[in-house]
Amino acid sequence: MTSEEIKELNAARENLVKRRREMARQISEAPLPSIEMAEELTKILVAIEALDRALNEAGHPYMSQGVVEQLRADS
Repeated sequence: MTSEEIKELNAARENLVKRRREMARQISEAPLPSIEMAEELTKILVAIEALDRALNEAGHPYMSQGVVEQLRADS
């Protein structure tokens, strides 16, 4: 996998994490969350897991920017 493809997978994962947070906020604020909201959240979680697997298989497991910075500081 090229470095550009790795960047694309990481960007896709970050966008899905943003969507996950938004969905969680909507569910937490809803007096009676709908089944559709829960199903959408589940689909987002599955997609994030699939991206994580693809990154792992490519030898580039996902690491948040905070983890990367900490590893650099420890070196």
